[in-house]
Amino acid sequence: MPILETRYVVETCGISASNTVNVDLSSSVPEFKQRYDIVLHAAGKSHIMVDNNAEEQAFYDVNYQGTINLCKALEKIGVPEAFIFISTVAVYGCESGEKITEEHPLNGKTAYAKSKILAEQYLTQWCNEHNVVLGILRPSLMAGKNASGNLGAMVNGIHSGYYVNIAGGKANKSLLMADDIGHIIPLIVNKGGTYNVCDTRHITFGELSISIARQLGKNKPISIPYWVAWSMAKVGDLLGNKVLFNSYKLNKMTKTLTFSNQKACHELGWIPTDVITNYKI
Repeated sequence: MPILETRYVVETCGISASNTVNVDLSSSVPEFKQRYDIVLHAAGKSHIMVDNNAEEQAFYDVNYQGTINLCKALEKIGVPEAFIFISTVAVYGCESGEKITEEHPLNGKTAYAKSKILAEQYLTQWCNEHNVVLGILRPSLMAGKNASGNLGAMVNGIHSGYYVNIAGGKANKSLLMADDIGHIIPLIVNKGGTYNVCDTRHITFGELSISIARQLGKNKPISIPYWVAWSMAKVGDLLGNKVLFNSYKLNKMTKTLTFSNQKACHELGWIPTDVITNYKI
């Protein structure tokens, strides 16, 4: 069956000068010159460790207030037919678990998670009031070119020879090819709804690290016992958030945390890309 392509004329809005509309949504309401049929809201502050109140407040300024400012701008030029919001699986607040669904309570406690929850709640009310189709996508860890966050740290660690697996790297994680966000948009714009988006195969850190090492021409990362990593994490806890390894990182690397994509697959007919065979550095 041939794949049908949907083509869009795209304009962008953000802090970079290369955007069609150059604006900081956290502090300003943009001035748009025309109405848009579809809005994809992916502007936000990414999930990082914070160690002061100013950094914590920035999540609310960007992810929540920025969403409000965007909607105010859209009201001025005419609301879109559909609004797609890129949220996060962090809203569930889970440190471990398997195939977590969209029905899970939103228990996220970090400033990042709370700011995304507030944005979701605001958009739900705003779209209802303005008769706009709302699609909320909750991606897992994203894989793609120049990946950031934990995946980027893994790539850099393997490249420099400093990355190690812990207890065999057996923890399973949900990943998503970044390009799949684009693939799902034509499927969600008419229907709306809230969906986890991730690969169906939940690979282990060990599998992922071997794939990355092979692409970089490096040896398979070594594995250290859990008790060694635990001792290193406790030292890191004493030294504060500026260190590269602590108990937070240990939990991330050793606890299985996966999410279910069945709702998106069944309701939208979405077929995710297999990460382990398609992720190229």
